[in-house]
Amino acid sequence: MSVKSNLILATANFICRKEIQEDSKAVEKQTQIFKQLILKAKSTEFGKAHGFDKIKSIQDYQKQVPYRDYEGLKNYFDQVHLGKKDILWPGLPKYLAKTSGTTSGTKYIPLTKASIPNHINSARNALFSYIFHKKSTTLFDGQMLFLSGSPQLAKENGILVGRLSGIVNHEIPSWMTKNKLPTHELNLLEPWEYKIEKIVEDLVKRDLRVISGIPPWIQMLLEKILDFTGKSSVADVFPNLDLYIHGGVNYSPYKAKIDQLIGKEICYLETYPASEGFIGYQDNPSVDALRLIPNSGIFFEFVLAEEVNVPSAKRYIVSEVELDRDYAILLTSNAGLWSYLIGDLVKFVSLNPYKIKVTGRVSQFISAFGEHVISSEIDHAISVAQKKYNFKLVEFAVAPQINPIDQTLAYHEWFIEFEDIPSNLNAIEVCISNALAEKNSYYKDLLSGKMLDHLKIRCIRRNGFKEYLISTGKYGEQFKVPRVSNDRKVADALTSYLQIK
Repeated sequence: MSVKSNLILATANFICRKEIQEDSKAVEKQTQIFKQLILKAKSTEFGKAHGFDKIKSIQDYQKQVPYRDYEGLKNYFDQVHLGKKDILWPGLPKYLAKTSGTTSGTKYIPLTKASIPNHINSARNALFSYIFHKKSTTLFDGQMLFLSGSPQLAKENGILVGRLSGIVNHEIPSWMTKNKLPTHELNLLEPWEYKIEKIVEDLVKRDLRVISGIPPWIQMLLEKILDFTGKSSVADVFPNLDLYIHGGVNYSPYKAKIDQLIGKEICYLETYPASEGFIGYQDNPSVDALRLIPNSGIFFEFVLAEEVNVPSAKRYIVSEVELDRDYAILLTSNAGLWSYLIGDLVKFVSLNPYKIKVTGRVSQFISAFGEHVISSEIDHAISVAQKKYNFKLVEFAVAPQINPIDQTLAYHEWFIEFEDIPSNLNAIEVCISNALAEKNSYYKDLLSGKMLDHLKIRCIRRNGFKEYLISTGKYGEQFKVPRVSNDRKVADALTSYLQIK
């Protein structure tokens, strides 16, 4: 084994053994982080407004600081964006991560000098955890593709502004840049489709070992690689490809198609990065769960999903959570976030160490009839149908149909772009509906009580979801289709992209 390989393995062993020790002290680490954050921010505008100088305990803090989403903290975020110092965190943030998805439009999430290591070190540790368990360093013998946003940043009121994935490109340590793709020059290209074409032209000359990016865009990239090379599988182009690192959306609906495109068995590693903080990662490729990072500048609180809209809802810390319950996650961090509701739902699958799975979004559910179906239940149902009927999909979205034109029972309407439209759609509809009923007793009762009809599938034409995203001005590496909605905004728009029979 080379000196380089020995050094990489030694680093992986050191990092992972240190994390195992820290996981055993997670509650203590969380308390320490909480105290440090309050002390550091007591002289900020937010700290003074919420009496940080009088806070002696987590209970004091929870009484004085309500949990809020972006809208609830928007006044503070707006002041930061205007370049005012000492608002949420001492001084000015180094960056503002520009993201979308709220009623107010664009969000600007601060990244401070103190919070940047959370993003960089957590991504590093995820990779080294994989190496630790595989006992192999061959990933570093070739190139790693990180499909990201443009590293081109704008300066607004003295603060650099851009997409999180583009910002991270400026903070990647030098030891990683030798193996990292795309090149800086390619990453700057616009528009998105032209950039992908040029990345593909460059990639096919490389010894690619790792790919990373959200599933729908990686799927598109792999298809472009096959179109460009004429090969039947990505493995024919990159025989040493060994790992796909994914996050951002649930991977299971894309897995069958991506497996087919790659054409050989590789490993998968899930991560949980967000503009607000790097929350967790899969620290063991053989265990389908995410390590909640207890020691990286973030203090975690949790609210039961069913109580998230109750202002007086109990806020749980890590020592108080229970297994297999859906919680909305709150972040208090050295980026200047204070009990910030990021909108994700998680459930704990282990309490020693703390491990989670992302189950959906606070805003992504269907409960037009009282069924409260969440994203994880929908993902499970379509996965069951895929395994039974062996179909592949490109993308999908679900919404309630409350007022059917033909005056029949209401139902859930599924808009699906298939790779090839199956001939047995009715059977697939029943399968998905039954699998959903097995997971959600309220949905089952509505079906059996004839209050709700079985779901109906509407086939979206080829590239229909892509056309929809382009029409909304949200087509690119950071934008995702809202999969689950309790209203008809997305669904009604998608009716313009139905497959013509």
